Amino acid sequence: MSHRRISKSKAILAGAGAVGVAAAAILLPNANASQSGTDGGAGEGARQNAKTVSAASAPELVARLSSQLGEEYAGAYYDAQKKQVVVNVADGGDGGESTARVRDAGAVARSVQNSMGELRSATGTLSRDATIPGTAWAVDPRTNQILVTADTTVTGERWDTLESTVRSLGDGVARIQKSAGEFKPFLEGGDAIFGGGARCSLGFNVTTQDGTPGFLTAGHCGVAADQWSEDQNGAPVGTVQAATFPGDGDFALLTYDDPATQAPSEVDVGNGQTVQIGQAGEAAVGLEVIRMGSTTGLSDGSVTGLGATVNYAEGSVSGLIQTNVCAEPGDSGGPLFTGDGTAIGLTSGGSGDCTSGGETFFQPVTTALAAVGAEIGAGGAGEAGGEEGAEVGSAH
Repeated sequence: MSHRRISKSKAILAGAGAVGVAAAAILLPNANASQSGTDGGAGEGARQNAKTVSAASAPELVARLSSQLGEEYAGAYYDAQKKQVVVNVADGGDGGESTARVRDAGAVARSVQNSMGELRSATGTLSRDATIPGTAWAVDPRTNQILVTADTTVTGERWDTLESTVRSLGDGVARIQKSAGEFKPFLEGGDAIFGGGARCSLGFNVTTQDGTPGFLTAGHCGVAADQWSEDQNGAPVGTVQAATFPGDGDFALLTYDDPATQAPSEVDVGNGQTVQIGQAGEAAVGLEVIRMGSTTGLSDGSVTGLGATVNYAEGSVSGLIQTNVCAEPGDSGGPLFTGDGTAIGLTSGGSGDCTSGGETFFQPVTTALAAVGAEIGAGGAGEAGGEEGAEVGSAH
């Protein structure tokens, strides 16, 4: 970790994290390596007429087709290597109207066994019969199954319960994988924002409904303390206005205590590099993403599941984004984004670390913004005051 001197008014932003264009160009070619060569059952014949689609526009195409296909829609994912959208169609393999509609839209149609309704019903069974601390599940459109993950604490009777519940769903509906670590919110550690003895990372600066500047972070950070500072044991700079955790998400909104705070929609990752965060966007499976955290800095990977449920020891959280991006304690609340400056998520928790890897879950930014009535963008209009020359750590 290197250090540079920036004005105190910008010090709190260093923990938010995004990535400069140069850094993104280095990170993104390495993303999605685990899916290299994966076709997911969509043959070259099905791909010939498919359009090249950008990662930013893929979620919009998926949303439109999911609405049009109705009950025959069975999930979709973005093939980052071929830059194509693959849409699962539960049409019995007859290549009917839905398949034609997918192809006409420029996506790849892939016939699968399980409809989205069947997969959602199965997740309901898991929620009813297998809500066990240390487990998580999300729909994996690449395999047209529910991927159930169990951490190292799931043993004995709890493992037997999980295994029998998955078996009861039927062949080809769900599968279990074991995680090498323990699912937990990434709360302590790091050096970005401090509150109540806890340490987290600032997510994205926002403008609240009344026009005041604020920022988003993880909900489990928001319930840990009402006020947060930029220095350990320092004076508060932000106050929690809303926090959700556990339950239907993991997000919190804080407003800056000084309404004149300059809170531009950009972040600093050192060496004078910043990137504009221009908008919030939806995640898509296969989307290449980058995470910034106050403990581990930048890390990249791809989205592996949507609508994930994670059963932490503190309670269950639903509606999360699942990824293969690593994270560690102190990264909680930090931003997940794309190389073009689109805000995607806030770090919730997971297992493993940035040495051994693991699974990490994120709160969708769009859901958090809608819940708190805020929008991505700069808050405050006056000149920011404060002491110049505060020293902060900029992770690389």
